[in-house]
Amino acid sequence: MNPTPVHARPAAPAVASADGPTAIRTEGLRKVYPRAQGDLVAVDGLDLTVEQGEFFGLLGTNGAGKSTTIGMLTTLVTPTAGTAWVAGREVTADPVGVKSRIGVVSQANTLDGALTVMENLAFHGRYFGMPASAARRRALELLEQFGLADKATAKTHQLSGGQARRVMIGRALMHVPEVLFLDEPTAGVDPQARDDLWQIIGALHATGQTVVLTTHYLDEAEALCQRLAVIDHGRLLACDTPDAIKASSGAQTVIAVRYDADAAPAADALHHLPGGPHDVDIDGPTVRVRTTHPDGVLGHLLRAGATADLTVRDAITTPPSLQTAFLTLTGRDYQP
Repeated sequence: MNPTPVHARPAAPAVASADGPTAIRTEGLRKVYPRAQGDLVAVDGLDLTVEQGEFFGLLGTNGAGKSTTIGMLTTLVTPTAGTAWVAGREVTADPVGVKSRIGVVSQANTLDGALTVMENLAFHGRYFGMPASAARRRALELLEQFGLADKATAKTHQLSGGQARRVMIGRALMHVPEVLFLDEPTAGVDPQARDDLWQIIGALHATGQTVVLTTHYLDEAEALCQRLAVIDHGRLLACDTPDAIKASSGAQTVIAVRYDADAAPAADALHHLPGGPHDVDIDGPTVRVRTTHPDGVLGHLLRAGATADLTVRDAITTPPSLQTAFLTLTGRDYQP
């Protein structure tokens, strides 16, 4: 393979969508793995659109089909059916064109242990047609950007897990890709390294970089992604902003009030709240209400308690979360 040099790469034709040019579009994308005990459908008819400059997330538990989807979009996995376009190129018809326009950071550490940190980046640039001097300059810029300039001559086994991930992201950016794919980039790293990676990834997106992230961390998906595709058993359950997914899924708000005594004397009033339906649970002095219509509920709980001579000691309102949205969409708890 002889990729087009990055400094001379022609612009990819835009793939049209209703809202403008897109970075990724899939139609009926499907992957089936034949097995003696029955075929495994890893991805089942996926239709997605990712806009240029968007931070897009694939959210699901382990085995949901996220990594298989990324594999097909990055040409590493051949689709069984359907079509996908990435950076203006169709993945099966023009895999070389796709590879030259994307950067990929996999779950596994794929750095070359025989090379220094600098060499890992510079050799990647050379592979994509960059002159040696330009590759070295670009590598130094990225190491400086990611706070790794002092590790340029270190071997990769001398890096922490978080540092290795930063090097892998830098390497993926060497040839200025149109789309950056991050497959579980923070899996297995410590909390501080995870926060550092969040900042780096967020800063990249702020420059206009299109980012596609797979994650099974709910907080990561909500903190970083503009839009999310929730995938379960290879099927697309929802695709929208995190807030819209929580709202449209019918995920419930939980309102909890703790009185200074057993709430049983107020049970009748507590089970007849306005604007229902509500799911009311009374456990000693604590009352929990799960509802999709939370307006006015807390006020009624306060009044019902006062009528029964109960004083409120604590009150907490927990809005819908991706956790509760997943439960509503799938009928089961989210188990990463």
